[in-house]
Amino acid sequence: MSAATLSPVREVTDTTFESEVLRARKPVIADFWAPWCGPCRAVEPVLRELAEEHPEAEFVRVDIDQNLVTASRYGILSIPTVILFDGGMAQETLVGARPKAHYHKAFGRWLNGASASANG
Repeated sequence: MSAATLSPVREVTDTTFESEVLRARKPVIADFWAPWCGPCRAVEPVLRELAEEHPEAEFVRVDIDQNLVTASRYGILSIPTVILFDGGMAQETLVGARPKAHYHKAFGRWLNGASASANG
């Protein structure tokens, strides 16, 4: 991926969270992280790979140190925490650094083409 290409995982803030995550038309996987968190750095490339492989979902990052309102709203006490949102609601939550296969298993029904809410 060249420097000119946008990252498949974009940053969202307290200000943009509602419009970019809760009102999204497709599932959104949100990585709650902090720059000082070692396990968060391990999760970042895994989520970047998933984002490149699964255009049917959006992938975002929320820096909990800079976005306290959103982190508090979702009760983020440990990081990394990855939450899948669909239809404006948190659907699945994973806490801690996990291998790629674990994300596939947990989020599989959303990563196979369409949002679960659209499927009923």
